[in-house]
Amino acid sequence: MTDSREPLSRSRILTAALDLADEGGVDAISMRRLGHQLGVEAMSLYNHVANKDDILDGLAEFVLGEIDTPSLGDDWKDGMRRRATSAREVFRRHPWAMGLVERHSHTTSPQRLGYHDAILGVLRDAGFDDRLAMRAFSILDAYIFGFILQELSLSFDDDASLQEVGADLLRQMAESYPHLTRVTANAMAEGYDQAEEFRFGLDLILDALARRRDGEA
Repeated sequence: MTDSREPLSRSRILTAALDLADEGGVDAISMRRLGHQLGVEAMSLYNHVANKDDILDGLAEFVLGEIDTPSLGDDWKDGMRRRATSAREVFRRHPWAMGLVERHSHTTSPQRLGYHDAILGVLRDAGFDDRLAMRAFSILDAYIFGFILQELSLSFDDDASLQEVGADLLRQMAESYPHLTRVTANAMAEGYDQAEEFRFGLDLILDALARRRDGEA
């Protein structure tokens, strides 16, 4: 429970809601739980937030604000790479937030509009036409979100667990699946670095977008 002597504010409520979401996802957020977390009656929250949806909108804005957004004048590939890497770190820290940001994509706050405008501005400044800039933004977000979902669903998260899972798979596969067996053995021998795999896929996309911008097949 946070210090109830600090004056109640929207910022305090959102911070408490963020803590609850990080602990148990957005379903863990309720006005009653927030009131308990803050040491106040739930009804007093309505002086600062309209309802739970208002809180969720605020959390979506907060999470977007944590992402390192590129600026005009940045090299576009560096800016897109930095933004994607930062988004991966933010959504790994707040895995509940990906669905929230997408569900609340209809909101038009300055934070959200500025986030989208900055990314599109860097792409257009780099020579992307309007349609290709939107496509680039969309495919980069699809890659970021898809990679994180895959990453969070993997049954290993360090070398020790990789070795354990890999050994179990090798025992099950035996000689029945030679290609999968070989790839698994290779991953066990060389290691599997999630950040490196993320960069590899990201660079493929950025290189393909550069070719499309330049009119190459």
